[in-house]
Amino acid sequence: MTAFQAPPHVHITDTAATTVGSLAARYGLVIVIAWIGALKFTDYEAHGIQPLVANSPIMSWVYGIFSVTAFSTALGVVELATALLLAVAPWWPRISILGSVAAIGLFLATLSFLVTTPGIGEESAGGFPALSSTGQFLVKDIALLGLAVWTTSDALSAIRRGQSASRTH
Repeated sequence: MTAFQAPPHVHITDTAATTVGSLAARYGLVIVIAWIGALKFTDYEAHGIQPLVANSPIMSWVYGIFSVTAFSTALGVVELATALLLAVAPWWPRISILGSVAAIGLFLATLSFLVTTPGIGEESAGGFPALSSTGQFLVKDIALLGLAVWTTSDALSAIRRGQSASRTH
């Protein structure tokens, strides 16, 4: 029995798919974090995250120090800085690792709201595991966490190779 050998054009397609996938993963994550970070400067978003933060035993203390809008603004600054750090990976993978670690922290914090926020399960559908709109908003951060972990690995690999991130050859 002989091993299957793909035609030469499949390798090119595979390489192209890897390149496009890497760019879409990294810069898709950058766009999501930057967009949501920019929204943190609005009253709408500041008050939107307030119930999540207020119900968190890990984070509720911040409202004893900051107002709802001041905390949201500070979080927006962190998120925009995180997006910027992630974006510079092709030029400075060592610096980009800081953005990856920050993104991992942001998504772990957001995912903690799944267990601390009332109303995550949709009562009209029988409760958990049927998710409310808030639960649906939060659960997608599992995938974003995976992307943040991947950006860490990508930057570390680039450093080991002595090149910029997301370059396979």
